[in-house]
Amino acid sequence: MFVISRFRVPDGGSEEQSFRSDAEAALEALSRRPGYVDGRLGRNLDDPSVWALSTTWADVGSYRRALSSYDVKVGAVPLLARAVDEPSAYEEVEPGRPTNDARARDLR
Repeated sequence: MFVISRFRVPDGGSEEQSFRSDAEAALEALSRRPGYVDGRLGRNLDDPSVWALSTTWADVGSYRRALSSYDVKVGAVPLLARAVDEPSAYEEVEPGRPTNDARARDLR
């Protein structure tokens, strides 16, 4: 599964520099968690005030456990809380493979 968090950051100046530093630290904190596969920070080519932090995980459980770890709560969650308020976690869709069912699950 992969996660895309988008951010609006004023173009240029100290706020942009601070955001970039915080995003790089967040990516570093996330990368140390079990189940982390890959991650990158990007800036929109058409609108430089839009940034994205993208991470790939072995499974959704790994991602959720990473968010609850102390290091990520300190090093990444404050940045992630500034993301555009929209769904951010996605399942990979492969040809011929069924997608996740939108239904309640039995947790027993």
